[in-house]
Amino acid sequence: MTDESPSKYAADILPEQAWEWVQRGEAVLVDVRSDAEREWVGAVPGALAVPLKQWPGMAMNPDFDATLLAQVPVGSKKLLMLCRSGVRSMAAAERATALGYEAYNVLEGFEGPLDENGHRGTLGGWRKRGLPWVQR
Repeated sequence: MTDESPSKYAADILPEQAWEWVQRGEAVLVDVRSDAEREWVGAVPGALAVPLKQWPGMAMNPDFDATLLAQVPVGSKKLLMLCRSGVRSMAAAERATALGYEAYNVLEGFEGPLDENGHRGTLGGWRKRGLPWVQR
């Protein structure tokens, strides 16, 4: 975990820590990327797909809260929010916390930050760190 926890959700954690918690059964990984992102770029097997925003237009998903609440009972497990780069997942972790969950932001997201050439996937992220993922 990072040294300082954000005030609106439990903490920021690295992808490896997230994967350890999932493997131990302590947490549920929630992929908040759009359906299009998961289909085109790749997805984590077993992750719960609950888009925060939807393609096209990236409008807020009106079913986000209801889907989370229906899939994971509040208080049952930690929620680990994963997006493309670790930014949208902060908003998702804040929303999940407001719903009563112990929610975490997975730093770097699935693809990591942009490199000097404007490309993702070279400096970090779930995929770059060699954690499980599939491409359809």
